[in-house]
Amino acid sequence: MTFQLLNEKIQKAIQDLGHTTPTPIQEQAIPKVLEGCDLQASAQTGTGKTAAFILPALNKLATPAPGRGPRVLILVPTRELAMQVANESAKYSKHMPHIKTVCIYGGMPYPLQNKQLAKPYDILVATPGRLIDHIERGRIQLSRVEMLILDEADRMLDMGFVEPVEHIASLTPKNRQTLLFSATLKGSVMSLSRRLLNDPLQISIEPDYSAQASIEQQVHTVDNIDHKYRLLDHLLNDAALTQVIVFTATKHQADQLADKLCVDGHPAGALHGDMNQRQRTRTIAQLRKGAIRILIATDVAARGIDIPAISHVINFDLPMSAEDYVHRIGRTGRAKASGIALSFAAHRDQRTVQQIERFTGKKMTPIVIPGLEAKFKPQFKPHKKSWGPPRRRFR
Repeated sequence: MTFQLLNEKIQKAIQDLGHTTPTPIQEQAIPKVLEGCDLQASAQTGTGKTAAFILPALNKLATPAPGRGPRVLILVPTRELAMQVANESAKYSKHMPHIKTVCIYGGMPYPLQNKQLAKPYDILVATPGRLIDHIERGRIQLSRVEMLILDEADRMLDMGFVEPVEHIASLTPKNRQTLLFSATLKGSVMSLSRRLLNDPLQISIEPDYSAQASIEQQVHTVDNIDHKYRLLDHLLNDAALTQVIVFTATKHQADQLADKLCVDGHPAGALHGDMNQRQRTRTIAQLRKGAIRILIATDVAARGIDIPAISHVINFDLPMSAEDYVHRIGRTGRAKASGIALSFAAHRDQRTVQQIERFTGKKMTPIVIPGLEAKFKPQFKPHKKSWGPPRRRFR
């Protein structure tokens, strides 16, 4: 019934994509957005939240309006998410050729962005920093914005974008409709919502961890960084690890580990925020094509990247929060495939492991590889797994 509220051309695009039943966030959000309500919604990645705001936005744009500049502005925290949202917009508007989407983000060449912005368009997907840059250069006017959408607002605030977001919002009409989507609705996110939204309706979709049922979650106890290196090298010799994302805590460590793996004969590439967009796009393309087997990434890759062939996620370093853990391991087990998430945990990480298990409601399976046992005894009882003896160490 929800999809039937939308324009026929949008419904046709939905049917072309094989979607028949709206997800819970779509079921609750779309009718209210169509009514014109401001909305603050809590929904995790993978719940269909992008369509929950793209579809009603396109429905609004089905009726042409005079003028130039964006009628719908979507702010996102990262380049990868910007590209993903823009791609979704293009898919759902395929039968509405008069609706154009432009996507801008840091690291993309200015001449190309300037060329896109010079043509008529209706939807602008942007990261805050690059958008402000274009505004200050006089290339973008926001006086025509009818709908402002903040996607993954919690992530934007974590990245320090609160002032840029508020500045951008101040340049849009006061009578705009504002939608805020976030993994959580608390703290600074709620404070921002109170400042930017007008009497918003609140929707909270409880995280559905059933999707993790296809992901086997394991934990390996480690003594130190050298132990991590030896364990990772051993695991990567297993042909069952077809394509892998290895998460590290820092950008420097991602580069260092990628170099170390390449020297040791494991095709790997790094992905983090200090790389320019051309480098990041090339690395992801190499992974998709199979030119590299291993992606070493910081949390910038935990959201906005969808590569169905990822068989394993390895947390070389555990994340700072349980929410980030869920985003990380969600890179595997996609498109109804199974996946394995391996986490390296030192003695100081035991509390973090417990917090993650409480958050997900699922215990990680402790694993010990003969010959690569940790010297200290963890609080949990490990299961021995026959990975075979370690074959070689990092050089």
